[in-house]
Amino acid sequence: MTEDKKKPAIRFVGFDGPWEQRKFGTIVIPYSDPIEAPKDGYNRLGIRSHAKGTFHNYVKPGMQLETAQMHRVGAGNFIVNITFGWEHAVAITDQNDDGKLVSHRFPQFKFLDGMQPRYFKLLILDERFRHHLWLSSPGGAGRNRVLNIKEMLEYPFWITSELEQNKIADFFIKLDNIITLHQRKYDKLVSVKKSMLDKMFPKNGSNIPEIRFAGFTDPWEQRKLGELSEPLTYGLNAASTEFDGINKYIRITDIDDETRMFKMDGLTSPVFQPSESDKYKMDEGDLLFARTGASVGKTYIYRHRDGLVYFAGFLIRARIKPDYVADFVFQNTLTERYKQFIQITSQRSGQPGVNAQEYESFSFLVPKKEEQKLIGTFFNQMDNLITLHQRKLEKLKNVKKAMLDKMFV
Repeated sequence: MTEDKKKPAIRFVGFDGPWEQRKFGTIVIPYSDPIEAPKDGYNRLGIRSHAKGTFHNYVKPGMQLETAQMHRVGAGNFIVNITFGWEHAVAITDQNDDGKLVSHRFPQFKFLDGMQPRYFKLLILDERFRHHLWLSSPGGAGRNRVLNIKEMLEYPFWITSELEQNKIADFFIKLDNIITLHQRKYDKLVSVKKSMLDKMFPKNGSNIPEIRFAGFTDPWEQRKLGELSEPLTYGLNAASTEFDGINKYIRITDIDDETRMFKMDGLTSPVFQPSESDKYKMDEGDLLFARTGASVGKTYIYRHRDGLVYFAGFLIRARIKPDYVADFVFQNTLTERYKQFIQITSQRSGQPGVNAQEYESFSFLVPKKEEQKLIGTFFNQMDNLITLHQRKLEKLKNVKKAMLDKMFV
């Protein structure tokens, strides 16, 4: 291997020497702190699969494992669940894990001097290490696959100096803090929207919402979706359609579960006869409803910014009449009232489903058009803000993924 291949693509200034490849077993030693299994309850540590960290739970008296011995966890150790090592159930412990208890199925390893646990917290994320754990876990599926520790310790890690290890760890800790901050902002906005959907639409048994814009006092009136829209229509049957790679063809899988935005990744593109195309073309404010399967009830509102879009056969379109506001109707499909409607209506002997006539029967309360506009605009702006934070979050996660690839050999 050339010297350049022993160096990462991106490094901090002042570091230019090659990295060294060392077997896992030469940089750690077994760690054990056994105690008699408590009889009066204890805090147990578990490890999430896919290297997603540790978790804790309290074991009540009388519910303890049938073992005479447990082991205390130490901070800064490598720990693995040998039963699910094949599923990447590994972690680097920290102060929050210190003192928690595990069984013999959770062996620990202490890092030697010069090896920073924070650095290895990043290294164990590597897909190559996950594959090595899988190969080192012979046997059948699930609990029948037990990790061979000796083979695991044969894995070769690329090691740099302790100083560079610390620099890399500090960089990713700061990046993770920024990601966490944006995640909290996003989660908070989603929570606020959920609360406002509950308060700005009337609850069952009432025709007035808890929160209203100033100047509106009239009670809301019961309407069915079929009264507010043109007749609902089914989408294009892709099985009998050719594709040209230009026009966008939207399926329910192209709609984000959280934001209900059009994702536009991996789209297929239909070709039509000129006389057919307008039947399946989306227009501003058109609503789409999933009619079958696990996504039944999922909705989307089309915007001109999504470009020229045609809709698929497993979707149903509602085109809202001019006397009503599409944004307001769409937000009604995100409420608890709508979720209950889908849960009841979609029940089938086979897979769940809701047809066009059933969607047209969806009943909800509607205010005057001016109030509809204000509510629709309010939630549209909130959705845009949520989407902005989601995209920032996705961008940061992509940056982290790229840096994990470029800053390690």
